Amino acid sequence: MANAEREERPERPERPAESDGTAHLFRALGKQIKVLRERAGLSQRDLGLAAHCGEDLISAMERGVRTPQADFLERVDELLEAKGVLRVAIPDVLEARKKARTRHPEWYRDYARLEADAVQLYVYNNQSVPGLLQTESYARALFAQWQPLLSEETIDKRVADRLDRQQIFSPWPSPTFHFILDESVLMRPIGGRGVHQEQLRKLLHIGRLRTVQIQLMPLDRTEQPSLDGPFTLVTPKGKQQVAYLEIHTYPRLITDLEEVRVLAVRYGIIQSAALTPQESLAAIEKMLGER
Repeated sequence: MANAEREERPERPERPAESDGTAHLFRALGKQIKVLRERAGLSQRDLGLAAHCGEDLISAMERGVRTPQADFLERVDELLEAKGVLRVAIPDVLEARKKARTRHPEWYRDYARLEADAVQLYVYNNQSVPGLLQTESYARALFAQWQPLLSEETIDKRVADRLDRQQIFSPWPSPTFHFILDESVLMRPIGGRGVHQEQLRKLLHIGRLRTVQIQLMPLDRTEQPSLDGPFTLVTPKGKQQVAYLEIHTYPRLITDLEEVRVLAVRYGIIQSAALTPQESLAAIEKMLGER
């Protein structure tokens, strides 16, 4: 059985193809935003408030690790009196975002395309916070621990790609999201106490979105039907639901209807045993000391 499973695994490329030039565009654009902001005498917090976004997002865009949205560039061009300097970059940014999917490691790209087209996403994880929910600091801490060690440039690219995926929460109508996290995931302070606290606050923020539900699977449950590892159920627009598994960066995209059905049933069993979304958010608040 073990040999058969190894034969089914797709061949993993020796090196991920991540360099497509878009990172340079975003770094240059970030520097322009920073210069214009400072010329206007605004802090990152000031600009975030004026542009209806967070200070952390401004910081990430200025460092080139977060892709600016077209509507953001429109607003900020006017706010900073840039006279079209930022607005003129919108076509290049839109084209770069199309290429962004190919910046992912090759073994991940098929799933990235499905995720970007999803109308429903159901994610279970008992190892770490799912990428769609990670803060920049948490993601960076994970990649910094990768073995063999990644270069700083590769870490920057991987973090940027991960944060860029999170724009899936922004459009309206948005996909429907459901996440189940094993409680052990939130007890492991990846990156240290500060990073951990920030990550818990982000879970609270995203978990309160109308299109998102987060549930915790408590450690005191005597039965846990999916200790095998994380999995994701994806329903792309106009297509059948599929499943995605990944172990040590060996991916498996499951399209067989029976296999997908089994995982969907398993997800439902875990969901029924987990805390409700309201109870889960209350538990996270308690971890933060806010209850």
